[in-house]
Amino acid sequence: MPTDIDAPEILMRNVHKWYGIYHALNDISLAVAPRERVVICGPSGSGKSTLIRCVNRLEAHQGGEIIVGGIELDGDERKAEAVRRDVGMVFQQFNLFPHLTILENCTLAPMWVKKMPRKEANEIAMHFLERVRIPEQANKYPGQLSGGQQQRVAIARALCMSPRVMLFDEPTSALDPEMVKEVLDTMVELAREGMTMICVTHEMGFARQVADRVIFMDQGRIVEEAHPQEFFAHPKSERASLFLSQLLH
Repeated sequence: MPTDIDAPEILMRNVHKWYGIYHALNDISLAVAPRERVVICGPSGSGKSTLIRCVNRLEAHQGGEIIVGGIELDGDERKAEAVRRDVGMVFQQFNLFPHLTILENCTLAPMWVKKMPRKEANEIAMHFLERVRIPEQANKYPGQLSGGQQQRVAIARALCMSPRVMLFDEPTSALDPEMVKEVLDTMVELAREGMTMICVTHEMGFARQVADRVIFMDQGRIVEEAHPQEFFAHPKSERASLFLSQLLH
C-alpha cells in the first residue's frame, strides 16, 4: 500500500451506515496512527463490530469516507481486495476450514492471494504457529483443538499475510474463561511488537494493558475517547459510567 509516513493508517470521516431504517453508524470520524492500539467498547448493538467490518469492506458504508493505507474504500472491489491483503481480521467465531489441517488453513491465503510457493508458505505458517505457541498442532484439524487454540490459529493465519493492521472482533467472547488468557497473551505480544490494532472487546484488563486509546460507542456514535487511565478513572459521559459500573462490578 502506498502511504505517507505521517498519514493515519486508518481514516474515517463522517461515516454513516444503515441497515434499512436502522442507523448502525452515525457520523463516525476516527483516525488511527501507525503502530497505535485502539480498543473499542460499548454495549451490545452500539455499532462496534460494524465499524471494524467497514474498515476492510466486509460491510459497505453509505456515507462519508474510509481510507485505509492511502486507499479509499469507495465501492471499487479491486481497492477492497488491496486493503484486505494488508488488513488481518480475527473474528468472534474462529472461521477455520474444518476439512483442512491447521497448516493448510494458514497457507491457503498466501498461496492463493499472494501466489506464494507452497514451501515458502509452509515455512511462514510454521513461523507464526510457533509464535502463537502451537506448532505441534500443525497437522491436526480444527475440531481436534480447544477453542483457545483455534483462536490462536486464526491469529496465526491472519499474520501469515503480513498485515499492516490487525482487526479483532470480540476475539475472546466465544471462549471458556480458562482459554481467554492464552488468546489475550498472544494479542498483548502483538501489541508490544508495534502492530497497528483495533480491537472490539469487553476485556478491560487488556484495554488497560495495551491500548493507547479507548473508544466508547453507544447507539452508533462515538460517545467519548480517552487514554485508558483517564477513561477508567474519569469517564466523561453518564452512559460510559453506567457501562463500566456494570462491566467491572
